[in-house]
Amino acid sequence: MGLSAKELTQIKETLAAGKRPRVMFTESAGQIAGQMGHVVQLDDPGKQEDWILVKFGADILPFPPADLAIPPKGAAPAKGAPKKAEPPAPPQPEFKIVREPAPKQQAPKQQAPIQQEPPASKQEKTVSEPDSAPPAPRKPAAPKGPKVKPLPSFTVTLSYTEGEWTVGAVQGAKTLAKPYLIKPAEALKMVGLLDVPGVQEAVEQILSTERASAQAHAEKLRAELAELEVKLAELGG
Repeated sequence: MGLSAKELTQIKETLAAGKRPRVMFTESAGQIAGQMGHVVQLDDPGKQEDWILVKFGADILPFPPADLAIPPKGAAPAKGAPKKAEPPAPPQPEFKIVREPAPKQQAPKQQAPIQQEPPASKQEKTVSEPDSAPPAPRKPAAPKGPKVKPLPSFTVTLSYTEGEWTVGAVQGAKTLAKPYLIKPAEALKMVGLLDVPGVQEAVEQILSTERASAQAHAEKLRAELAELEVKLAELGG
C-alpha cells in the first residue's frame, strides 16, 4: 500500500526531532521486501519520484512512498536464505575374509603332503556398497542484491548567444547551476579540453569574428575622438 499522507507527516516530524524513523520495504521494492531501513532525509516530491532517502545497511538509497510502509510493532527483519544442508556421509565399506581349515595329516609311514595355501577361489572378499549414492541436495538460489536506483543524468551546457558566453549544469530535473556569463577566454579553455574535431575551430572562429568587430569599433571611436580633439583645439580649448 505504501506510506499515507498522515504517515509521511509523522516521518517529517520525527526527522525534525533529530530521530530516524524506521520503515519496512513493501513488495514493490523488489528483493528487499520485508527488510527494515531508517529514513534519513525527505527531498522535494515535486522534483523527482524517488524523494525519500533510506539508509539500508551501509547504503543510502532513494525510494518512492509506494516502496515503503510503517512496520507493525514488534516486527523483525525478514530472515535470510537457509543454510546449505550438508549431505550424509556414505557408509564405510565392510571387508570379510573366509578361509577353510587346514587339511588333516595322513597316517605315518607315508610322506606328509605339502601344505598349500587355500585356493584363491576359497578366499572371499566382499565389500558392501550402498545401493545408490545419496541424492545431491539442491542449492538454494542466491539472493539478489538490493534494488539500486539509477542515478539521474548530469548535463553541463556551454552556450553562445548574441555575443555572450554562458555555462550551466542540470542533474535530472534539478538545476544545479543556472546559466551565468563567462569570459570568451574561459569558454575557449573549456572547449580545449574536448577532443572533438570541429568544435574548437568553431569557437575560435566566433572569437576571431568578435575580435575583428571590436577592433573596428575601437578604430571608429579613435577617429571620432581625434575629430573631437581637433574641434576642441579650434575652439581654443
